[in-house]
Amino acid sequence: MTVPTPRGSLHVTDQPGDEPALVLMHGFPDDSHVYDRLMPLLAPRRGVTFDFLGYGRSDRTDASAGDIADHHQDLAAVVDSLGVEQVTLVAHDASGPVAIDYAIDEPGRVSHLVLLNTYYGHAPMLRLPEMIRLFADEHLAPLADALVADFDQRLWLLQYTAQRFGDEEVDPAGVGAVSVLPQFFGDGDTPDALDAIRAWTGALFADLDRHDDRIATGQLASLDVPVTLLFGALDEYLSPDLARHLAGLFPHTELRVVEGASHWPQWDQPEAVAQLVKELAT
Repeated sequence: MTVPTPRGSLHVTDQPGDEPALVLMHGFPDDSHVYDRLMPLLAPRRGVTFDFLGYGRSDRTDASAGDIADHHQDLAAVVDSLGVEQVTLVAHDASGPVAIDYAIDEPGRVSHLVLLNTYYGHAPMLRLPEMIRLFADEHLAPLADALVADFDQRLWLLQYTAQRFGDEEVDPAGVGAVSVLPQFFGDGDTPDALDAIRAWTGALFADLDRHDDRIATGQLASLDVPVTLLFGALDEYLSPDLARHLAGLFPHTELRVVEGASHWPQWDQPEAVAQLVKELAT
């Protein structure tokens, strides 16, 4: 189904089931397909995924501003469309800060916050993937533009990044081929998401500064919403050490490390993640 917003329509998949609904959010540079292996295993819970504007099967829009409020508005539109009082937010990667901020601003709408391999603020143990750091650094924008503009260099950049995550080559059935590559090259009638990727990553350092301000003013420490962190043990970037740091920022937190999983635990170990989500996110 689609959910309208002032900037375009969001593509939403709503799997019927028991409430509170699980609203599952992707980061960059992928889309809601990162939950393809997890969604069927969440039954009998209601599961909802969506593509942020500019990604996946949602409308393309002017993403030049890279305004983080746009992502908050996307999430709010989806939650409001469900006709429920509360939801459990399951957020991965760059959507983690979106979910955290939504829970701070709308604590009565969130029954549980589940964070998968994400970040918040300039933590000492935060290690950004090289491609993301390249896209985020405004001083390197001309180099990033040149690499992305060339098909072969763009493909090389993705292959290099995959190798950094432990994949020697792109698996045709893997998360990279299913969810990441289409954002860079398009897929059938669906255009690429390069503008959205560059806008969101281009705002990353400013977003981290803003996160630090919310931490410093005690907004995370006073959040009266249970938080569960599920981090893949093998992720060397958004690592279990980072998860332990994040766990200390909230008053009601539980940390689970998912063995045998890297950056996408919901893809690498979907059965284990589904069991933990259904146990904890009530």
